[in-house]
Amino acid sequence: MNAPLPRARSVDVVTFGCRLNAVESEAVRRAAEAAGHADTIVFNTCAVTQEAVKQARQAIRRARRERPDARIVVTGCAAQIDPQAFREMPEVAAVIGNSDKARPDVWADLASARVNDIFALPETAHHFVAGAVDAIAGHTRAFVQVQNGCDHRCTFCIIPFGRGPSRSAPAGDVVAQIRTLCANGYREAVLTGVDITSWGHDLPGAPTFGKLVKQILRHVPELERLRVSSIDCIEADADLFDVIASEPRFMPHLHLSLQAGDDLILKRMKRRHARAEAIAFCNDVRRLRPDIVFGADFIAGFPTETDDMFARTLDLVDECTLTHLHVFPYSPRPGTPAARMPAVARDVVKQRASRLRDKGAEALAAHLDKQRGRYVNVLTERGGAGRSEDFTPVATPGAESGTLFGAHVAGHDGARLLLAP
Repeated sequence: MNAPLPRARSVDVVTFGCRLNAVESEAVRRAAEAAGHADTIVFNTCAVTQEAVKQARQAIRRARRERPDARIVVTGCAAQIDPQAFREMPEVAAVIGNSDKARPDVWADLASARVNDIFALPETAHHFVAGAVDAIAGHTRAFVQVQNGCDHRCTFCIIPFGRGPSRSAPAGDVVAQIRTLCANGYREAVLTGVDITSWGHDLPGAPTFGKLVKQILRHVPELERLRVSSIDCIEADADLFDVIASEPRFMPHLHLSLQAGDDLILKRMKRRHARAEAIAFCNDVRRLRPDIVFGADFIAGFPTETDDMFARTLDLVDECTLTHLHVFPYSPRPGTPAARMPAVARDVVKQRASRLRDKGAEALAAHLDKQRGRYVNVLTERGGAGRSEDFTPVATPGAESGTLFGAHVAGHDGARLLLAP
């Protein structure tokens, strides 16, 4: 994602990548300002693809041209994985590792900032920097960090080397933070992490993610809407299924980390599910919650992928009735096993990504067509936009950000629902 150039103020944070970074960027900004920094730009980077790293470096150079006197600090996953590459940039004053990026003491002595071994972290996630965030500037949905890191090693993924081992925030801390966010006016919370369905394995008694969701809904009755970010379907537990079936405040939308629809490619990716398990999960959830809508992440052109293998991924969009697709052309990350596998030609990778995006656009259009006449509840965001319960984009011109209201759907413009007056 190409982040916008920041406005000139005391501390600006330019965020690349995931919702988790968005949460952490707010904590970073507060820590830097509390330490007295001024005219400072912090780049909170992403490493999921080579393009993300490239965009961060370009943005740093552009910021130096446009704000020549600003101090530039780099942190995030790309900085954690390859700190030397950013230290060597003449524009950069300091590089901070992911585990230290919102520590006030580090910002108080920026000259001593280091990038530590992320796998040596001894603490559990109650030390998460996001725990102190009671508001996220510019967002009407509250992103709540419940987990960080990942213990799995998908062959294409570099992110564990930027985030470290899986750590879970204690349920009590999560509940307390959501209560605070609700008191500050938030109507909806989104649980985020790197591998959120692994939440709890490192806590006493090894509670499941579904138990966390139940505790939030039970102990924060004032929370009107709860969502979860991307999940692995194979790790969904009985309590999560129970919530999906019985709790109207749990929004009917799940974003699945599927990545491919061919079993051999899934095996070479070292994913934990098979094609049939993904289809069965979607069917089971739809029986429990007929109004559920699924999104999914896919990688197009993974090494060794043939036309037939890719066709099975295209078919999975229909078989799982997916609506919101995030499509990534395969990007080799040095140091990962997939980078050493026989590559698919780049023009083929791009073509497959384009075909998969087209398939996703068709699926979204079909979903939008079915919404005509429905009554939906919409939470408004900035810029005349909003989201219905199932995460469908809605045009809300003139509505104040953070408003929750109901209306009938009159039609759509190909991308968003249009509401009846």
